[in-house]
Amino acid sequence: MAKITDKIEELIKPVIEGMDYELVGIEYISSGKHSILRVYIDTEKGIGVDDCEAVSRQLSSLFDVEDPITMPYNLEVSSPGIERPLFHIGHYQRFLGNDISLRLLRPINGQRKFKGAIGSVSEKNNSIELMTELGSVDLDIDLIEKANLIAHF
Repeated sequence: MAKITDKIEELIKPVIEGMDYELVGIEYISSGKHSILRVYIDTEKGIGVDDCEAVSRQLSSLFDVEDPITMPYNLEVSSPGIERPLFHIGHYQRFLGNDISLRLLRPINGQRKFKGAIGSVSEKNNSIELMTELGSVDLDIDLIEKANLIAHF
């Protein structure tokens, strides 16, 4: 069974790309009547409030017709920000060598949270090599619950 975010991504990607934005990714946080559907968009010139508002209006109209989530939720359209979330293998390839923090769906050797630099990406194995302070760790991308770039100031 496909995840709700996969179904929503399939539904909204053509709309967002038709508006000349990149769909970075989707987060759905189910919390009863306080659920949130967060959609991240981007462009080469960056994202402003007007961009988020325009996409939000389009998606709201689409969701009124398609109704992909039957429970109450709040729609948030956002730029990925400086600590951009990573959703797909292409994101890991794009930010090869950058520091990230991530949380796994289930622990590996008792650990769910990792920080380190992306050492390599394997499309064949759908995995990344994370270079941590304790050494190299190979992680299956499908086991990553959440990953974000780490901003250095």
